[in-house]
Amino acid sequence: MRLSNLQKFILKKCYNSKSFRISRNKFLEFYKDSGKAKKESQVKVITGSLESLIDKDLMLGFGVRTKSKWFIREVGLSTKGVKETQKLISQQLKLKLK
Repeated sequence: MRLSNLQKFILKKCYNSKSFRISRNKFLEFYKDSGKAKKESQVKVITGSLESLIDKDLMLGFGVRTKSKWFIREVGLSTKGVKETQKLISQQLKLKLK
């Protein structure tokens, strides 16, 4: 399954969390080092990634869902998400060698 770097970060952050639910504000740490993107665009990208992970059944979203929009406040890993995260953690990093 193909996942972006942000989605991998979100999965690992949830996996290492002590509680089952984690607030979505914790995922802004991904953009901590690079101050290029604005706060509003960071939130939109994180929301899109969370919705994508929920659609893939890797995460559970907690919040309010209206007819046309999600308001996700907290997320948690599903059993499929735990297995996928364990695969991500066990994979060896690739070196960029010439």
